Amino acid sequence: MKLKLTTILGATAAVIVSAFAAQAQQTLKWAHVYETSEPFHTESVWAAEEIAKRTDGRYKIDVFPASQLGKEADINQGLKLGTVDIIISGSSFASRDYAPIGVTYFPYIFRDASHLIAYTKSDVFKKLSEGYREASGGNHIAAVTYYGTRHTTANKPIEKCADMSGLKIRVPDVPAYLAMPRACGANTTPIAFAEVYLALQNGTVEAQENPLTTIEAKKFFEVQKNIILSGHIVDHLNTVVSPTLWSSLSDEDKQIFSEIMAQAAERASKIVEEREVALVEKFKADGLTVTEVDKADFEKTVMEKVTFEEFGYEKADWEAIRAIQ
Repeated sequence: MKLKLTTILGATAAVIVSAFAAQAQQTLKWAHVYETSEPFHTESVWAAEEIAKRTDGRYKIDVFPASQLGKEADINQGLKLGTVDIIISGSSFASRDYAPIGVTYFPYIFRDASHLIAYTKSDVFKKLSEGYREASGGNHIAAVTYYGTRHTTANKPIEKCADMSGLKIRVPDVPAYLAMPRACGANTTPIAFAEVYLALQNGTVEAQENPLTTIEAKKFFEVQKNIILSGHIVDHLNTVVSPTLWSSLSDEDKQIFSEIMAQAAERASKIVEEREVALVEKFKADGLTVTEVDKADFEKTVMEKVTFEEFGYEKADWEAIRAIQ
């Protein structure tokens, strides 16, 4: 009887401990629009698992890829509504709340991926992130990932800015993305991303621009034989934590989340950089024409024809970022 009572009490205690543990665990939603094979997803999953380990299972983070919780605009809105806790999103969306942060999409502001990463450790990054946090109601940028450098594909060779004059090019309907093609005299057309391949194939447009990884994934090289390394935008993504979640974290947990998310961003950035280098050689080996452009010529034309003010950017921020070594 005594043994039976001990067994019952022990079992009861185990149930109580288990109940408290379950109650203490907080389940979070991390959303993005990228495919499961992309490093932006795989490294997010890694980060979610690491956070669970470092916090002794107090946080369980479910990562939802491929727009499962909505398109990019939806998940940005979800941060404010409380339907998602963490997202990965471009600064073009952050700039809808706080225009100055969009200066990071100004053509040729970054020299390369290393310059971008150096920016994320600078005072100007802290200033722009804080401005975004205040304007968005508390959204916290925890990390920045290199997405890829945007290049151009076309049905003809392009070496100088003037070579784009009159060219029908598909560009996302984002002001900063439109700046370089329009400055060079191209005719920009905002075609839905899913329809770009067909538009290139049937001649609706004669060119498009995207990172090399996207050019390969979407097989644009099948209908465009010229890869132009225009390198006009060093694209990047922000890992953003909702104000509700961030304000609820202890200082210790904030440190854990920040460290792990930064590590995940670095891991994903390295994967993207390695893929880009390999793709240049692959495209050449496949018989495509890969052209280096006169970037100084492109940049000079942009600076002559595009103003910071028309986008809501501040020249002082541009100068501070350009000066980062």
